Amino acid sequence: MNSTLEQDLVSVINSRHSVRQYDSSHKMSKQEINQLIELAQKAPSSWNLQHWKFLVFDDQAAKEQLLSIAYGQQQVVEASIVVAVLADLEANKNIPSVYETKVKDGKLPAEIAERITGQIEQAYQDPRHARDLAFSNSSLAAMQLMLAAKAMGYDTVAMGGFNSASLVETFHIPTRYVPSMLIAVGKAAQEGRPSDRIPTDEMIVWNTF
Repeated sequence: MNSTLEQDLVSVINSRHSVRQYDSSHKMSKQEINQLIELAQKAPSSWNLQHWKFLVFDDQAAKEQLLSIAYGQQQVVEASIVVAVLADLEANKNIPSVYETKVKDGKLPAEIAERITGQIEQAYQDPRHARDLAFSNSSLAAMQLMLAAKAMGYDTVAMGGFNSASLVETFHIPTRYVPSMLIAVGKAAQEGRPSDRIPTDEMIVWNTF
């Protein structure tokens, strides 16, 4: 394991800042990218359906196409990779992948898997609920990806400013997925500036408003 992954979580959280200027000469290896995505995938999700897909841009030509879609944010072409986090509106289709193997391996009783499947399918009758699940759960994976990147010695910035419709059209994203955010990942050319936070005691409500 990369020694940088042994940083304690508090250090990773405190040192992670949004970086917008990257060393464009630095390339991430496929092994590093796979490791990053694997760590992001360990994020929790409702019913373990893993309501996300990661569209990874590591080709410079693809990133150049992405630049105008991201309204000219230069980090798109300077970062080592850009990850489009896609929210899965049909994560209920992951039921076989998630539960059937567990049943076959004897790790989950079939009747429990059947009960859970019924709960999931009922929930997915409401498209609004399916959309809420897609965005809330994919956001967990996105944050985990940024923390994992920092632990690996990389910096990130999450971008909500992009033309979602153009991203879908240009890169042939299936209707099952909705772009949630773009995340630039790479080596900082200039450190991100720490941002102030509202005092914690102003952000906590104990038990009830």
